[in-house]
Amino acid sequence: MITAYLPGDGHQPLWTLAEGNLDGYSEATTLCRRHTITQPEGVLGLLLELVVFVGDDMQQRLARDDLTAARAGVLWALRARGPVTQRELATALAVTPRNVTGLVDGLAAAGHVTREPHPTDRRATLVTLTPAGTRLVERLEDEQREFAGLLFDDMPAERLDALGRGLAEILERMRR
Repeated sequence: MITAYLPGDGHQPLWTLAEGNLDGYSEATTLCRRHTITQPEGVLGLLLELVVFVGDDMQQRLARDDLTAARAGVLWALRARGPVTQRELATALAVTPRNVTGLVDGLAAAGHVTREPHPTDRRATLVTLTPAGTRLVERLEDEQREFAGLLFDDMPAERLDALGRGLAEILERMRR
């Protein structure tokens, strides 16, 4: 959950983002729009709108394939790492092994992954993308490239570079 507070008042919540719901979002963007986009509050308003827009778009897109963001995360991890144990998946996704079990169960039922015997550890199984799962991830990658093109192809290179550097700097500061 993310909560933003009124400027100068650390006790009065302005909006709260929790599990895809943004309570008070329209009020937050209205308040942020009182500032120009060269002021921090104005930029924050734009970021909030973008987060909600991209989040909604992603959720709708994934729903077309009966996926959630968590299940898609498993598919992306398998695409990047290849076959791995459920424990390795849990570590990679920063979730509990029990959580991964449920995610893998759903993906296996949909035909996107299989559980295969581990070649050297008979107690473990490897989670592997099926051909259908691989095709799905490839399609998602293509759509992601297309979406990035829609967002950024017309942006001058120096502006895109500045945006990328600015966002990286913000994320680095927030991760500390």
